[in-house]
Amino acid sequence: MSTTKASSEAPLQGGRRGLLRRRPAAGTPAAAARDRRRSKQRRRLANVAGLMAALVLTGVAYSAFAPGAIAADEQSDTESIAVEAGRELYVLSCITCHGSNLQGVEDRGPSLIGVGSASVYFQVSTGRMPLVRQEAQAPEHPVIFTEAEIAQLMAYVQANGGGPTVPSGDLRDGELAEGGELFRLNCASCHNFVGEGGALSSGKRAPSLDGLTDEQIYAAMLTGPENMPVFGDNQLTPEEKRSVIDYVQTIQDQADPGGAPIGRAGPVAEGLVIWVAGVGALLFGIFWMGTKA
Repeated sequence: MSTTKASSEAPLQGGRRGLLRRRPAAGTPAAAARDRRRSKQRRRLANVAGLMAALVLTGVAYSAFAPGAIAADEQSDTESIAVEAGRELYVLSCITCHGSNLQGVEDRGPSLIGVGSASVYFQVSTGRMPLVRQEAQAPEHPVIFTEAEIAQLMAYVQANGGGPTVPSGDLRDGELAEGGELFRLNCASCHNFVGEGGALSSGKRAPSLDGLTDEQIYAAMLTGPENMPVFGDNQLTPEEKRSVIDYVQTIQDQADPGGAPIGRAGPVAEGLVIWVAGVGALLFGIFWMGTKA
């Protein structure tokens, strides 16, 4: 019985041993081939790891620098769209007087080359343009363009003609006392001391500054509409312009001490009315009673 059992187990054990692979001895050709295979596998893994690391670094670098480039491209595309939309508005509303190339048309409208977006903003946002009729001075009328359309016209004229632009930010960041001194020196002769405006020669006038925005006042100083001289940065620095705007807007926001805004004459405004109207009525009554007596 023992002999039979041993003979029956021998092939099984031999079969198991046949399924196991022996590790080739060091220094043999089989061991060298095995080492070469493992070396190739390690190199392949190293190449894959290096490629993955390079892709990760490239992604990190792109995410760090690409947003600025993308933002610049988007801004450029937005500006191009605004310029094209402004060109369409210009062709519809401005080309008759200012020409197809902003060169102006004789006896109709001046050239827009060099006036910049500042001039466009002032003229269009205050309702002076488009011009209704030729007069000694462009009359003001309700604004017909939206803020977006005004910005598009500004972009078109600026892109094709160049010129001054209205800065952004706080335009009242100046010295109030300095602004009052500069206003009285440079502006009061036409606009009077409190910006109420006044008549000029040849049917023209200096308009009131009441109700104008900071940007409109700044644009007017930069471009010199109508009879107004141009106050460039050589005449008034940007800081001085801000001081003037601060003064103009401050006096417009102040309440009239006298209660009745008669040319902002001050606390004697109502008393002046009493003396002129009241005393005049008394004198008329006296003379009337004298004639009856």
